[in-house]
Amino acid sequence: MIEGKEKTTVPIPSVGADGEQPISNYTTSIITTDSNEINPQFSEIEDDFDEIQRRIARMNDPSYLNAITMTELFDTVYHDAEPIIDKLLFPGLYIFAGAPKKGKSYVMLQMAYQICTGSPLWGHPVRQGPCLYLALEDKFSRLQRRLYQMYGTNSTDQLYLAVLAKQIGEGLEQQIEGFVREHPGTQLVIIDTLQKVRSGKSSARNEYAADYESMGPLKQLSDQLGICIMMVHHTRKQEADDPFDTVSGTNGIHGSVDGTFVFKRSRGQTPTTGTIDVTGRDVAEQRMYMVRDDATMLWNFDHADTDFWDDPPDPILEAVASLLSPERPEWSGTATALVDALKIDMKPNALSMKLNVNASRLHRDYSIRYKCSRSHAGRSISLKLIAKDA
Repeated sequence: MIEGKEKTTVPIPSVGADGEQPISNYTTSIITTDSNEINPQFSEIEDDFDEIQRRIARMNDPSYLNAITMTELFDTVYHDAEPIIDKLLFPGLYIFAGAPKKGKSYVMLQMAYQICTGSPLWGHPVRQGPCLYLALEDKFSRLQRRLYQMYGTNSTDQLYLAVLAKQIGEGLEQQIEGFVREHPGTQLVIIDTLQKVRSGKSSARNEYAADYESMGPLKQLSDQLGICIMMVHHTRKQEADDPFDTVSGTNGIHGSVDGTFVFKRSRGQTPTTGTIDVTGRDVAEQRMYMVRDDATMLWNFDHADTDFWDDPPDPILEAVASLLSPERPEWSGTATALVDALKIDMKPNALSMKLNVNASRLHRDYSIRYKCSRSHAGRSISLKLIAKDA
């Protein structure tokens, strides 16, 4: 699921960029074997407690603005959301748009089934977990026929289907929240279609604002639950140079979501071919060319315009990774000690900031859990080699 920041390294608890208060992450040792050290440490703690109280009082001021410095930002460890489909789909709110009656529902069923069973989709590894498909333009008998055509008797009890649901702002959010609570580890909720759950009620005075506002509750819900909510939507008939400009409605819909898929199917070809254009905040813009197995209706990846983008190798991260091995799975010490261990020409605070920024990449690419904390004794770094799926 989506993860927030893990550890702050700011000496005095500050307000995080996401509004969290990392007071519980601030630690200091008050146990000492030297009686001469007791009073100074208690004095420092009292000073810090006064600062904490001062900051709490500021936050209770109605005029308070939640802001942090760039230094505090770099001094904090954040963790990116783990992908649900590697390089394609992350927790958040997405749109899957295509022309009516072109097979969008088959693609959505295929996506959900692959995630439920932990099977790669179009060559991309997935994070396995339950999925909910709200097929609001279908009935159970049609879903039964489609899934049997696609997968035969290879059933899964992790794919849940419903044909009725409430509308946005009128109970839908509570229904999704209740489902996720009953099914921990839920990865994906598909709503087919957006038009079926829009209530039509809006306080906005123009169409763009109305479209943007209508998506807000589900965007907030996906972030809160750490899941992906995929809204199936239609494209308009008019062609456009940019495929994302064909999404029906104003740019308020495309602009309010974390990512957009635009599906286009060819006519009169055997086998059937199509394209899927994808873009998003966490996804590199890409066009995938697909070929359908007309017997099973499953779409297979053929090729893409360009290779899916990967971060280039980083010598510093490679050096950090080389410190750990199955024989030595952990390392801990100060930033200065880490600079010495890596034998690099870099200031300790610059190294700790670089690792703070790249904490998620250390986890993703090198299976290393990185933590950085700061107390009166100084900055402490810990590295731990973990299992690939941890």
